[in-house]
Amino acid sequence: MSNKKYYVVWKGFSRGVFDNWEDCKEQVDGFPSPEYKSFPSLELAQAAFEQKSNLFIGKPTHPIHLIMDGLYGKPKIPSICVDGSYSGATKIAEYQGVDTETGARLFRVGPFIDGTNNTMEFLAIVHALGLCKQKGLTIPIYSDSVNAMKWIKSKKARTNLVRTSNNTNLFDMINRAEKWLKDNYYSNKILKWETQAWGENPADFGRK
Repeated sequence: MSNKKYYVVWKGFSRGVFDNWEDCKEQVDGFPSPEYKSFPSLELAQAAFEQKSNLFIGKPTHPIHLIMDGLYGKPKIPSICVDGSYSGATKIAEYQGVDTETGARLFRVGPFIDGTNNTMEFLAIVHALGLCKQKGLTIPIYSDSVNAMKWIKSKKARTNLVRTSNNTNLFDMINRAEKWLKDNYYSNKILKWETQAWGENPADFGRK
């Protein structure tokens, strides 16, 4: 186990996160009432730096999840989480959606051959939107794919996926999804799942 420490300086000649004591010491030695503290990981130090020093000075180091809660809050409940999966080895892709609170699966679609992770993430969001519209739900939908969220906003899957004899049905689904986005209004918010703060997306396939 590494004994390396990272140092946060909230008040000093220079503020920031430092990866060694010598650099930190330069910022606090001779500075009136400096505020600084060491942390056992860079992630923890960076998160702490974004918050007020009084949460840490003179107190035990907060667990990372408590710090992240302060930065991101907690996932909104009720909501739906979606995720996609693609294996470069098998060329198989699929997607699913779950209830964020309970983890109960709401849908799972695939497998598709010759897909991509981004196309799965895109289709998963559209599927969740369609499900919500069908059931009259306005709850948020969480995804950890920034690309897919951008595609939803532009109503276009900007994929570089090459059409093959194996993925004709997948391209048909993408075309239908794009048409659905253009033809339908929805009030559901598409939100980013903050893995760093909340842990793995509940809809994750667990294949990383």
